Amino acid sequence: MDLNSVFFLLFGSTIGLILRMIIQNKLRINIGFYIQNTSIVNFISCFFLGILVALNFINNNLLLLFYTGFLGCFSTFSSFIYQLFVLFKKKKFVRLFFHYFEVIIISFICFYLGYYLMQIIL
Repeated sequence: MDLNSVFFLLFGSTIGLILRMIIQNKLRINIGFYIQNTSIVNFISCFFLGILVALNFINNNLLLLFYTGFLGCFSTFSSFIYQLFVLFKKKKFVRLFFHYFEVIIISFICFYLGYYLMQIIL
């Protein structure tokens, strides 16, 4: 990996981390029920991923910047797994089940929405 590639990776991951921390610490959304900030970050990340997949980048530096760097640090899969573990430990199995499917289904919908919107625009 050359120095230019490292720069793209570091820049993308720095922006992704900063944006994730802002959303997780500052954003509060209540639409009749509480949505965890980790889930919101995952939904946004899936939407961006759908857009990027539809754009079909060939440039390796753009792949490092957006896919690996930005989305790698922006998405929070490990936090999602930790939330499931906490629910499991507290023996809240019904909540665990619904949280798991909520995140998986809505994340897929967000991915498809981003992909579909780019297909319409392009």
